Parts: sequence; C-alpha cells; structure tokens
Amino acid sequence: MANAAAAAEAPLTGTEHQDTLQAHFQPNVSADEIEQVYHLKRAQPLLQVFTALFHGGFDGVLVRLLVLRELASDTATSAFSRADINTRLAYLLPESLETVLMRLRSNQLLAWDAQQAVYRVTPMARNVLSAIDGLLALGQNEDEAEMGFLLSQVAGAQAVGGVTVEQLQHLLGRLVELTEEFADAIASGSEFRLRASQAKWHMACDWVEKGSEILRAITADENADSATHKAAQAIGRAQSALLNMQGMFSRALNQIERQRVHLGQSGLSTTDIKRWLLQHEDLASLADGAIDQPVVPLFITPAEMIDVAETELLSDRVSGVAPGGLPAGQDAPTTINDTPAMQKELDDWLARLSDFAALGNFPSIAEEAPKSIPIQDSLLPATFAVASYRASLLPLLGDASEASLQGATAELARLPVTFTPSDEMIELPDLHVAAMSLATLSLSLDPQGDKTDE
Repeated sequence: MANAAAAAEAPLTGTEHQDTLQAHFQPNVSADEIEQVYHLKRAQPLLQVFTALFHGGFDGVLVRLLVLRELASDTATSAFSRADINTRLAYLLPESLETVLMRLRSNQLLAWDAQQAVYRVTPMARNVLSAIDGLLALGQNEDEAEMGFLLSQVAGAQAVGGVTVEQLQHLLGRLVELTEEFADAIASGSEFRLRASQAKWHMACDWVEKGSEILRAITADENADSATHKAAQAIGRAQSALLNMQGMFSRALNQIERQRVHLGQSGLSTTDIKRWLLQHEDLASLADGAIDQPVVPLFITPAEMIDVAETELLSDRVSGVAPGGLPAGQDAPTTINDTPAMQKELDDWLARLSDFAALGNFPSIAEEAPKSIPIQDSLLPATFAVASYRASLLPLLGDASEASLQGATAELARLPVTFTPSDEMIELPDLHVAAMSLATLSLSLDPQGDKTDE
C-alpha cells in the first residue's frame, strides 16, 4: 500500500502530463495550438505554488497560510532555525507543523540552507503573500462595486510601466457587469432595489473618478501598444455609459414617487410599511399575541368518515324548495363619508398655491419677497398628517397628463408653480414636523409673455 501511494503521488513526466492535458480537448484540437495554454504553461512554477497552498480542505489551507505569514511577517531576521520556528509556532502540533514545513519546502515557498541549517522565505512566497494580502485588505473594506482590487492592479502595473491588456480587460468586464446590473435594477421598478443599486452606483463612480487619471496616463503613453490603447478607450466608453445612468435612476425614482400610495391621512405610505417589515428578521413573531386562540387542526379517521357517509345516505332528504319567499327589503345603513374633510384640505391647499401663483403673500412672506419660497413655508404650519398630504401633492405640479383632466388636482397641476426638490434635509422648529427635505417652490414665468410686456 505504501508503494502504491508513493507511485500515485509521483510527479508526471512531460509526456504523461501532455497526455492528461490533451484528454480535456477535442480530438482534432491540439492543446499547444491555443495561446492561453502557452501562457499558462509558461507560468507553471507560479501556478504550482498556488496549488501547494490551496490544494485540499480549507483547514489545511488555513494552516499553511498561517505558517507562511507568521514567518514572512518577522522582519528582524531572514533566517529561521527549526528551534525558532518551533518557538514561534508553539501553538501548533509538532506533527502538523512538520507536514506544513515539508510541503512549503518541497514547493519552493521555503528554502532550506543546509550549511547554516536554517529556513528562508523565498521571494516567490513573498510575492504570493503580497497579492493575497492585497486582496484580503480590499475585501474587508465596503467595496460593494468590487472594483478596488482590479483598479489597484491596473494602477500598480501602470506605476511600474507593466500594465497588460488582460488587466484592462478584467476592469472593462467589471464595468460592463455593473452597467447591466444597474440597468436591470432600473427595469425592475422596485424602489428598494433601485435605491440599493444607486448607492452601489455612487461607489462605482468614486472608483471611476480615481481610474480616469490612470486611463489618461495609459492613453498618453507612447510606448503602449495598440491593444492597450484600444482596451483603455473601451474602458473610457464603459465609464461614460456608467456615469450617464444618473438620469435614468432619477427618472425611475421620480416615477415611483409619483405613484406612491399613501394610507389615509396618516402620512405613511406603502414604502414605509415595507421598510418597517424588512427591519424584522422574523415576521411570524409579529403575530405573537395577535390571535387569542390559536387554530387547532381537526383530524378525522377513515372509520368516522364512513359513519358520516352512511348517515348522509340513509337520511331522508327534504324534497322541494323550502317554504318562504325573498326577505323583506331594508334601508341601507347611514354612513359618514370622510371625503368632504379631505376635499376641504385640498381646496385650502389649492387656494394657498393659487395666491402664490398670483404673486400673493403667504403668512410668513413679505409683499416684496422673491418669486421662490422654501417648501416648509408653504407646507407649515400644519399637523404631520396634513403636511404629509400636502407634500404628496407636490409632484403633480406641472404634470401635463394630470393638467389635461378635470377636478381640483387638475387645477393644481395647471398652476405656474415649479417644485424643485433635493436630497438634503433641514431641521425645523415645529411641534409636529422635526425635519423636512430641502426644496423650493418657484413661479414659472412665461418667456413669451415677458417679450410681449417688453
């Protein structure tokens, strides 16, 4: 058995390796004719180093990286005796440590100096650890766009004058993936997916801004070949397409804002309800205590089913229609309609905006005030429910489709008033509303009317 195991682990000769590689390809295709195979074969020593580190289970990989990183992190000395290694890694079992050292030594990650009887970390091992540490460090940051590592590789290669087309193509592929992902989010119409994708888009734009300088340096480099220039130009076009998606996000979110459904006069919308539900990991726990008596399932056996069936079959059926006609009619119950109260709020709000459209005065604005006011001056003073109701009507200002209809909301849409929102918030000294989005209402002046007056 030992001889069989040794034979199984023996390295393959060149002919045997070629035969095993060719077995993965079509019979009429030679593996040596493929360009990528040539490049990968040329990097065989480096790839074997990664195989030595990452072959096997995760626990074994973790121990190998632990030992190699512990030795490489010691900058006080470059040589380690076996006694030094045993002291530094005393928390490992001697058998496990011996196995890891043998594997690292046999794959040129550790060099053994027989004359001085010491181990040394090889330059190849330090390069591999540096690449792994760079990837781990970027993975710990909040890089939802996952562009940091790719861009750092391009930046580092450009700094030493060795950027490759493959590195640029990896970055280009990631930009194309992000563009498709954001387009799918916009097409989905989901507000939560849109806002999550918009936050990811902002992070991607930060990386795009950092990468623009690198791309300009690549395109201005006279020593770069044509393939590198083409890849850099393709990345620039992909970045432009990514930056142009800001308008698409804004239009999609504005459309959702206009279609938002508010629940009565509470000021809450379906979005608020969904956001509150998403904050609960266990939605079933919300029903605790809501039902006085839990539902008890009733089970029936076949014998009971037969008894019930016999009773139904043997019972005398009452033939004919049961005596009696239609029930006597009753007056419909009197109900109280809340619509007039809501209509009154809409009429009052329309009157206030009409006064402003006619260059009238709001209570807190002087007669010679400019033709634009902060939004809080028009919505307040009012309770939270009334202020929320008024704010929900603001997107109707200037709506052409709504203005073509009849009714109070159509009159509101036809007013020459422009609503300009922003993403900032402002705190208010109000008893009912603590903060509000920073926005303004301004008069929409007719350019033709101005020329006529002149």
